Amino acid sequence: MTINIGIVGCGRILAAHLQGYRILREQGFDGFRITALCSRNRLDAESYIQRGEGPPQRNPVSQVAGDPLAVGDQYLSDFQDDVHPVVFTDYEEMIRWDGVDAVNDWTSHELHHRVAATAFRHGKHLLTQKPLAVTVAAARQMCLQAEQAGATLAVFENARNKPVTRQLSWLFESGRIGRLKQIQLTNIGNWWAPDLVVAETPWRHQAEHAGGIALDIGVHLFNQFAFLAGDIRSVWGQASVQEPQRRIGDRWFDCDADDTIICGFESEQQVQGAIHLSWSGHGESTMSGNGRGLCFYAERGSVIGDDVRFDDGTTASLGDLYRSHAGDRKELDFPRGIENPFALNQLDWLEAIEQGRAPETSGKVGLRDLAAATAILESSHSGRRVLVDDVAEGRVRDWQRPLDRKHGLL
Repeated sequence: MTINIGIVGCGRILAAHLQGYRILREQGFDGFRITALCSRNRLDAESYIQRGEGPPQRNPVSQVAGDPLAVGDQYLSDFQDDVHPVVFTDYEEMIRWDGVDAVNDWTSHELHHRVAATAFRHGKHLLTQKPLAVTVAAARQMCLQAEQAGATLAVFENARNKPVTRQLSWLFESGRIGRLKQIQLTNIGNWWAPDLVVAETPWRHQAEHAGGIALDIGVHLFNQFAFLAGDIRSVWGQASVQEPQRRIGDRWFDCDADDTIICGFESEQQVQGAIHLSWSGHGESTMSGNGRGLCFYAERGSVIGDDVRFDDGTTASLGDLYRSHAGDRKELDFPRGIENPFALNQLDWLEAIEQGRAPETSGKVGLRDLAAATAILESSHSGRRVLVDDVAEGRVRDWQRPLDRKHGLL
């Protein structure tokens, strides 16, 4: 079975996605072809086709090691020489084309449910960039339409496939450190601080486009936390705009979407957590775990970065423990040794289509992640703790109501 993929959206993140597909091909996964690229700017699509030919790709917008937006130029010709993709400037036209079986949607949040509606109307499978949709109502609509069409819907959520996430999951399940009890993350002034436009995409700072750090980063975190700690049950939070103007070079843009969030949460497994994130922060930056980031506290020890510390004072490397003791789990987590999270997310979606099963990051999973992240904003708006079920099922939506109205979802 060969799945013909059409890609909508050819911004800088496409390089990381093409890198993932290249890794799959290099490891012998041959059941897909990219047959179409679609961008409003035709030159953007053409820049990803043939190495050494065509217009130049946009420069990477990040210099941070490991950031997908820092991936260098990638080309379809690096791994696909038997099919030359057709270039479109209208996603509806591309999706209608019978040369496409499945769609990748790498557009801005507000377009996801529109691309999805077109894909499902024509019986095409869909893998869409996180967050699943502009609002929870739009996400519910996408899930319903996918089910009615018998199509495979997945959200692209690379955090779950990172090696550290899989290693943590194994560690907590193994019982070596006991049950996970607490999670903590503080990250202030490290990303795009104090006043840069995130990824050179001004729409990320516009509330009407569902911009903001809660939906941009929050869905990543809640997907990872739900994988490790069980579904998120409740959230309280505060969201604010610390920088009402941001810049790209000497161009300034007005901002009304949150750039800073503080929240607490509890999972169905009674794991408690706290998050403080900010794209602002003047002066010295702050990162929890003495600069290592996420901190996990279990019954008999902690994990911060790669460092495991047990209550008896002994220490170990999380990666070394996993490699030494995970056994057959390693092939399940990293088939054929693939550790690139983009490649793993793509592979799961492709295999879900072939096998007629739900992807690991299904539409319903993406809906739940979006509801948890949106709960921060609903909590900040209402001044009270919010149950994620109430957000997911539409009982709490006051913060989202203007967006739902704008997008015809009321």
